[in-house]
Amino acid sequence: MSDGKLSFSKYEAQDFENYYSIVKQDDVMRYISGKGLTAGQARAKFLSILEQGRAEEALGYFKVYKEDGIFIGDCKLVHYKHDPSVLEIGYILKPEYWGKGYGAMIGQKMLALADEVAPSKDIIGLIDPDNKASKKLLEKFGFSTCFLGIEDDVPTEKLMLKRS
Repeated sequence: MSDGKLSFSKYEAQDFENYYSIVKQDDVMRYISGKGLTAGQARAKFLSILEQGRAEEALGYFKVYKEDGIFIGDCKLVHYKHDPSVLEIGYILKPEYWGKGYGAMIGQKMLALADEVAPSKDIIGLIDPDNKASKKLLEKFGFSTCFLGIEDDVPTEKLMLKRS
């Protein structure tokens, strides 16, 4: 998949180092897990990402590359684990690509994919309540807060895009 400036492809087994290069960073993972993942944690998560990718042809976790072939992060469009009738959207970027419009481009691509594969399914985004940039981006796409509290021992804000 490509939108001209970015290209998207599902993770494959040989992509672990790219994945680990981003999720081991504390500043990247601050709003997701609180801190960077250890190699063992990253490997376990990566194996589940590969499994999800094999289970669904269109959905999953995608590597994101700039047009010059540079890996800048990843994104996901998956069935929400607490309610499979809802899709979950998300992304992470290397810090040097923050604030440059890549999050918006990724969001547009994942929402377009959702329109293709499940046009009537609602879409949820989970963020840390302190992640103002992600909240602003989701709201720009029409998401609104439907939950603010603690889930799985982590401060969580859920924003929903109602489509049904």
